[in-house]
Amino acid sequence: MSADDPHEGTVDAALREELPGLRLRWVVAPLEGGHRTPKGLARRLGDVSTRFRGANAIQLRTRPVPRAYRVFYRQVGLDPDVDRTPVEQLALERLIRGELHTGDRVTDATVLALFETGVPIVAFDEALLDGDVVLRPARPGETLPTDGGFAHDVPSGRLVLADGRGPVAILFGRRSVAHEPGRATSVVRLVAIAVPGVPEAHVDEGLWLAAEGLGR
Repeated sequence: MSADDPHEGTVDAALREELPGLRLRWVVAPLEGGHRTPKGLARRLGDVSTRFRGANAIQLRTRPVPRAYRVFYRQVGLDPDVDRTPVEQLALERLIRGELHTGDRVTDATVLALFETGVPIVAFDEALLDGDVVLRPARPGETLPTDGGFAHDVPSGRLVLADGRGPVAILFGRRSVAHEPGRATSVVRLVAIAVPGVPEAHVDEGLWLAAEGLGR
């Protein structure tokens, strides 16, 4: 079994009109060969980590794809110098920790895709989702599931990824613990957030890289 070809996701119509070029792309991919990161994926992460040095972190935000996410952050009221974009946060963690490898296959597959393409990808347990994942503003009173049955309030109007029951992740932020891939997960939905200025081919490359990391 292999991943599907990427599909176009649903973005709220008013949001599409306000922010032309904002879109979702997604694939469903099997999680094969266990949940621990295999040697091949760990080796690839080690290779990209070795190539990355302090000078790369400084230059990162000037590259076209990372720059597009910085511009988008400002469009939606986020300060990318305070709330770092996903790839810049990953670069900082690489400099602090000295490596990217975590040992968790799903995490490492999405990290590799982000580091190689600059496109953030969110992973969900396909069996725990209620229908499609859409991008929309949060509605009044919505919450995000966390550990122990508790839930975080989501500010009304904040952009979220949501299934048929409600938010499953805050855009570029906290994710629902109840929908994360775990030991029982056999199929994963990978959702890429594409902002204006990022080519579709680049987004799909990130999805394929992540899906490949989940296979044998």
